[in-house]
Amino acid sequence: MQPRTLAGLGMAMLAAGVMSIWYLNRGDGGTGAEPGHDLTPAPATVAPLVPELVPEQGGPEDVAAFLTHYNDEYRRLWTAAEGAKFAAESDIGEANTRARIEAGQALGGFVGSAAVIEQLEQMRGRADATPLQGRQLDAAWRLAAHYPAPVGERVGTLITTEAQATDSLYAGNWILRVPGRPERVVTPNQLDDLVAGSRDLVFRQAAWECSKDVGPRLKDLLVDLQGLRNGVAREMGYSSYFALETDNYGLGADEMLTLMDELVAGIMPLYQQLHCWTRHELAARYGEPVPKRIPAHWLDNRYGQAWPGIVEGVDMDRMLRDVQPSWLVEQAERFYVSMGFPNLPPRFWSASDLYELPPDATRRKNTHASAWHVDLDQDVRALMSVKADFDWFSTTHHELGHVYYYLAYSRPEVPPILREGANRAFHEGIGTLIELAAGQVPYLEQAGLLAPGEAPDEIRWLLNQALTGPVTFLPFACGTMTHWEYDLYEKDLPRNLYNTRWWEYAARYQGLEPPTPRGEQWCDAATKTHVIDDPAQYYDYAISEVILHQLHRYICREILAQDVHAANYYGSRQTGQYLDSILRLGATRDWAQVMREATGEDLSSAALLEYFAPLQAWLEKENAGRDVTF
Repeated sequence: MQPRTLAGLGMAMLAAGVMSIWYLNRGDGGTGAEPGHDLTPAPATVAPLVPELVPEQGGPEDVAAFLTHYNDEYRRLWTAAEGAKFAAESDIGEANTRARIEAGQALGGFVGSAAVIEQLEQMRGRADATPLQGRQLDAAWRLAAHYPAPVGERVGTLITTEAQATDSLYAGNWILRVPGRPERVVTPNQLDDLVAGSRDLVFRQAAWECSKDVGPRLKDLLVDLQGLRNGVAREMGYSSYFALETDNYGLGADEMLTLMDELVAGIMPLYQQLHCWTRHELAARYGEPVPKRIPAHWLDNRYGQAWPGIVEGVDMDRMLRDVQPSWLVEQAERFYVSMGFPNLPPRFWSASDLYELPPDATRRKNTHASAWHVDLDQDVRALMSVKADFDWFSTTHHELGHVYYYLAYSRPEVPPILREGANRAFHEGIGTLIELAAGQVPYLEQAGLLAPGEAPDEIRWLLNQALTGPVTFLPFACGTMTHWEYDLYEKDLPRNLYNTRWWEYAARYQGLEPPTPRGEQWCDAATKTHVIDDPAQYYDYAISEVILHQLHRYICREILAQDVHAANYYGSRQTGQYLDSILRLGATRDWAQVMREATGEDLSSAALLEYFAPLQAWLEKENAGRDVTF
């Protein structure tokens, strides 16, 4: 996920800011800060400086002068805003929220100022601008389009509303109400732990409904955000806020939807086989008739975007029962260092907020795992709730992928405005690539977590990866989320269809249904954090899955000469050099060109489908004679 600073106040800036674990939606306990933890943002003056930026005369020196000033001011205000946002999300409260809003308004006031917009209009597309200058001007224009001064009052309302919505999403207690039992207050992490492994469908339904109780109080705010975001984007010439976000890829809204339809169509034959096998397994587990669609509370994940805990005999958590949470973060760092990357800077350890908050903690925090590039240089941090289980083992490797991406492109040759991924999906793709590598048996054996011969057989291992990874995720990301947000913004979805449309798409693309009818008094989509604070970008995670499998196949074939299902990146300096050659570019090159040069291919799901081909053959035998459609 990428709630970025102009964005992390809601609106998405670009991939330079906050990155968080893509599809697990880890959410929610808190992280206890380690001793010496520093929650305060670095001091900075946040008043934007918007003088007459460059002289009136034409010439290439004008573009250079403008961009020098712009990058200096952008980085100064970004640092203040990102520091304030980190403080607000690691210690949720009114004062920090106010500071976050003020710093975000200062940053938005600069990037969307009338002076900036006027000069961008004059300079974009100029023949005497270099390609690097052109990319900076285009990036600055996209930022300006989020917060244009000509509609300053609307922008100010938007920033405030986004902050209020994010605060509302994470504020307050979750109340678990199970029939016949006393009510209890739970954190999302606690709720996930209680659900995992439970075969009590009454309890599971109560837990699922508990996770959706926040929706009604978010609905009015989401209606406001829909109108405000679209109003700002349309003022700048985009058809909708969704179209503004897809411009990061050079695609229009309809083109992005077409790409998502192609990806979900490619995965659907495998997904139908997996869905059929799963609904039969779960029906037997719960003693229920086999359904056509899977009831949402039968699955451990609240959105059905990952289906953990279904494969019997694959208990990944047992590997980590005897380690401390700090070991997970330290081991993830060792993984990168073994490939030739540097040790994490001291600021990471002093300023990050890594571990679960204790039950008696006096503060609350956003526990959705995220990585932060606070000053667009060496001040890199993570906000997590690490505990000793396999999900967090994977998550720490993923989040440090973002951190090392930040560090790789923080160099003088990459202007601050371009210190982001080649596109937003590249950032997620790198994080998830390392997450995939961290789950390969040879690495787990090398890390001392698996004894030789202890791993389950290859098909069960692959089955577990499919259930918790891209095969269950892509129908949610490409289908339910992207289509619903497309409708919300591009088609101005009316509020009286929010929940109806959400469950229509969940049925169509995921084969899921709610345990009981969900009317429009609910707003289940709004309980997904990305809808509130990282909007109209969920396709990033889908595209990242395609990218990572193409990169993984290239590394295995061309560098390691190892099987894609049993590779070990640890200690491979050549793999580290290959990854660094991609990371250090930031956004200075066109993403499609970077992809072709890195893999010899255009964007294609062929590598992903090839990875799971042995599983599909196995599932087709298991499902022989069954109707696999839903």
